[in-house]
Amino acid sequence: MEQNNDFEKVILVGCQTSAVDDVRFQYSMEELASLTKTAKGNVLVSVAQKRERIHPSTYIGKGKVEELKALVDELEADVVIFNHELSPSQNRNLLRHLNARIIDRTQLILDIFAQRARTKEGKLQVELAQLRYLLPRLGGKGTELSRLAGGIGTRGPGETKLESDRRHIRRRIDDIKTQLKVIVQHRDRYRERRKKNKAFQIALVGYTNAGKSTLFNRLAEADSFEENQLFATLDPMTRKLILPSGFTVLLTDTVGFIQDLPTTLIAAFRSTLEEVKEADLLLHVVDMSNPDYFQHEKTVNELLEDLQIQQIPQITVYNKKDVQHPDFVPTAKTETVFISAFNKDDREMLILKIEEALIGMMNYYQVTLPSSEGKLLSRLKNETILRECTFDEEKQFYICKGYAFKDHQISGRLKEISQ
Repeated sequence: MEQNNDFEKVILVGCQTSAVDDVRFQYSMEELASLTKTAKGNVLVSVAQKRERIHPSTYIGKGKVEELKALVDELEADVVIFNHELSPSQNRNLLRHLNARIIDRTQLILDIFAQRARTKEGKLQVELAQLRYLLPRLGGKGTELSRLAGGIGTRGPGETKLESDRRHIRRRIDDIKTQLKVIVQHRDRYRERRKKNKAFQIALVGYTNAGKSTLFNRLAEADSFEENQLFATLDPMTRKLILPSGFTVLLTDTVGFIQDLPTTLIAAFRSTLEEVKEADLLLHVVDMSNPDYFQHEKTVNELLEDLQIQQIPQITVYNKKDVQHPDFVPTAKTETVFISAFNKDDREMLILKIEEALIGMMNYYQVTLPSSEGKLLSRLKNETILRECTFDEEKQFYICKGYAFKDHQISGRLKEISQ
């Protein structure tokens, strides 16, 4: 990577324990490098060590720490990024040896989130996660913290709080929780209204950088932030999508999943994940150009299981077929579709697939409507999948055939008319 003055000089450090195989470890280090690049870091070198287990006081062995110290001094590195979450004591011990800023994978992800948050809620969630992370690490860090002057791991709303005492941080955490409670209540009311209106909700899920926002923008003609970077989208965004039959659904873009996602972050982005929980259908977007597509797919499915939402019907959308990886083999056990988000025909095929999935969840109806029921006919066009509608000139009525959700209020109305 070419040197850039805006980029900080970074050394990456990983410890491969006996429980992790070479492929997974290598992939994890490559992902750490991608995260670092997203956070504006220039990776100078990666240092790895194989051990039975992570060293309890310095993460890597003492000899490796000495080696790392020499590298930091020789390369004049600004930051050393560790591939696991460091305990407060590991962090303190490493600081004694290394003349550089030390951050771990969790801090790095939080830093990217701090850059990406657009809404008030997103910013508050990031600050809350940063403060919760900082609190147990404050002991004995006064001098080190006063040296932090911006850069990777120090950005975002949390940076001005770094030198504050625990009491101040706890007060701030309580304050943020109160503000978030108000936002959550507001969103719950909005969601209740959507439920009442029986809006069908589709959520785009997938590994970070799988192409969800690109697809979302082209399906819903929205302006969600899209970039070839990890975690380009942070705040959930919902737009209407009109299917070929005229039936309207709500489509939500969500934050990208990532393997070894720290639990603090799952808690912090509850808002996005709640949107997923409320969905009636998931579009699981998989980047089929990525050599680790299988691991990505697996990670997302495991996280969906953790969130107890694996039972929601799912269509696996294999994206970027124009640059498909030569070793790609589809492995999804769900309905699948192969697309390039930029291709109009592919998107139309996906929309038809969505409509088919909806029909599979609906009940068939056939109803005769008098010509005076124009309002109900309009509702049939918008709130059901109307497959056929013919007008009998002689008897002055419409014969309508289509599919409707059993628990939708319109189904009750159709039942009344049929009797």
